Amino acid sequence: MDISTEKKNAANVDISAKIGKEEVEKRVDKIAAETGRKIKVDGFRKGKVPPAIVKKLYGEQLEQDAETEVIREMMEKAYEEAGIDASAIIGDPIFKKYDKTEEFIEVEMTVCLRPDVDVEGYGECVPSYEVPEVSEEELNERLQKLAKQSAKTVEVEDDRGLEEGDIALFDFTGYIDDEAFEGGKAENYELEIGSGQFIPGFEEQMKGMKKGESKSIEVTFPEDYQAENLKGKKARFDIVLHAIKEKKIPEIDDELAKSVTHKEDATLETLKKQVKEQIATEKLSKLYNEELKQKLLENLIEKFDFDLPENIVEQEIDNLANQKASSMSKEEIEEIRNSSEKLDELRDSVREDAQSSVKATFIVDAVAKAEDVKVDDQEVTQALYYEAIMTGQDPEAVIKYYQQNNLLPAIKMGMIEDRLFAKVLDLDNAVGK
Repeated sequence: MDISTEKKNAANVDISAKIGKEEVEKRVDKIAAETGRKIKVDGFRKGKVPPAIVKKLYGEQLEQDAETEVIREMMEKAYEEAGIDASAIIGDPIFKKYDKTEEFIEVEMTVCLRPDVDVEGYGECVPSYEVPEVSEEELNERLQKLAKQSAKTVEVEDDRGLEEGDIALFDFTGYIDDEAFEGGKAENYELEIGSGQFIPGFEEQMKGMKKGESKSIEVTFPEDYQAENLKGKKARFDIVLHAIKEKKIPEIDDELAKSVTHKEDATLETLKKQVKEQIATEKLSKLYNEELKQKLLENLIEKFDFDLPENIVEQEIDNLANQKASSMSKEEIEEIRNSSEKLDELRDSVREDAQSSVKATFIVDAVAKAEDVKVDDQEVTQALYYEAIMTGQDPEAVIKYYQQNNLLPAIKMGMIEDRLFAKVLDLDNAVGK
């Protein structure tokens, strides 16, 4: 067995080997003898099956197992020769050649190592920023929104007509060619006038109606209406208005503060402080997601340089290339499938981004260790569970999907990254200073 190793860089080692077929045959004989002592074959006592019979029965599988063992032994010797610690190996080797002839098996591969990332001085990469200020106009606008959300609906006692913004309580029956149609009838229906919930022209024609009044209105269903049998049809609706309601928006005062916060000792001033901090936090979150996060990553990538394991980079190239291909036309995808040159072009177009992504992952991991920032598996599951509930999905199904598609590590890394960046940027303490 001839083995040679060459260290390309700190993260990648090339291994070449020439393995004689006799070494494989010796291993086949050994495995056949071991197998013969374990199996039962008709005509032979258990444990006494001759190797020749085992080879006849399982020849192809024995050869595959023998080759696997020889390759494993070859790799162990190569690691020793190159001074590689097995615990430093990351991912599977990249096989660049595996040729079998009558006399030899020739192997060429690259073994990849986890880079030793020195992130001393990472604090210099943290961008400076100003905590967003909240104007009085923004504060008042949010308070008014809270007041509107706390509005109560009350029936109008005055003898007046229905106006924009009012809520009508009414019965209606719809007719096409003087025949009532399915789904065109309701009783005690509530509709906010001006909300645009009904067919164009319906709400407009209701304006001015008074409590107890009946009216017939005519409208035309839109051409893109969801019900096929009603598209573009002219219809008449007979309406009886039972009541007019309006929203009473409360004053922006201590009582509103108590209602919104559910605290009896709340005041308008404490509500203002709380709302102001909430707006500032929202602004800071927007600043982080749109500017600070990317800037910090760019600074880290630019500051630290180290060799990247080729197999991890290739995996990320696969990932990014697939993402890019997902937005291509069928014709473009077919062209790539039929042309190795086009496939290489696609992969090369994302190579730089893939290298940056892999580099960032190792840097973030190293800085997270330095800052003692961790996220356990239960937190990842809880985050997915909560997100599923908030989006109306089945939490168990969502978690199972992420597990089956091996997406949990990426989610975990994203959570670590956000927690780490929040810490080094001091986001948690920025608001309220």
